[in-house]
Amino acid sequence: MKLSKLSIAIALTSTVFNPFYSYNAHSNTLMQAKHFDQANFLDSPTLKTREDITDYLVSEKLDGIRAYWNGKTLLTRSGKTIHAPSWFTGPLPNTALDGELWVARGKFQQVAQTVLDNKPNDDEWRSIKFMIFDLPSNSAPFEHRYQQLLNDINLTQIAHVSIVQQKIVTDITALEMQLKLLDESNGEGLMLHHRHNGYHPGRSDQLLKLKSYQDAEATVIGYTEGNGKFDNKMGALWVVTPDDITFKIGSGFKDVDRENPPAVGTTILFRYNGVTNSGIPRFARFIRIRNDLDI
Repeated sequence: MKLSKLSIAIALTSTVFNPFYSYNAHSNTLMQAKHFDQANFLDSPTLKTREDITDYLVSEKLDGIRAYWNGKTLLTRSGKTIHAPSWFTGPLPNTALDGELWVARGKFQQVAQTVLDNKPNDDEWRSIKFMIFDLPSNSAPFEHRYQQLLNDINLTQIAHVSIVQQKIVTDITALEMQLKLLDESNGEGLMLHHRHNGYHPGRSDQLLKLKSYQDAEATVIGYTEGNGKFDNKMGALWVVTPDDITFKIGSGFKDVDRENPPAVGTTILFRYNGVTNSGIPRFARFIRIRNDLDI
């Protein structure tokens, strides 16, 4: 695919094509996590000292699709119906459940293709597990909600349902080691949930996500042409973030991505490690096109 040196009028397209101006990030009916800054862990009001890390239950962050079971219907985070087979939802209890539809580490695309299909494919759904991590309708502290999941709700007999395991770490060093081991196994990261936290819709200071990197979304607004081995292909994408930060992403692409790059106006997911003083993501690399903004 032959590309021009740069798509026309990047400054204009950053406004015209940026879906974040019109896209509302959905319902706040589910509890959502805030980022845990490993370098400055005291930014959380519930972490006054290093020892306070023991007040958190820690679990693996799963790279799947958030799913809410309201007792009758399986829904995405934004409230859209997930068309699961009847055999998948039939055994679920009347109790509301919060969890993740998941296959395995690194299998997000497989989950998305299966779960977001309006006509469920039984064979593909056989690989999906509903990983439960909370009880939204229960007002008890999280440690009690977790015990109720383990002891009081009959989920263990359902083959495609699992309860996400929660652990206590002794200190920050142990937390860092757990994250390192997870990184080496292609894991997504860790979730830290304060043992006394109630279930509150929206973002919670007591529910934190910890990763060795950050993920974010941006809109494609242009291209630069490749050279050398990338001659006549895309060299890099110009993108704009919801905060109007414009920058280039030149790594993380497969050959097929460079031959047929995401169209201008497309939302992509990228990964980075911190930001510069001007707010530009460091070491930004392309992960995938984000076709479904409301999952």
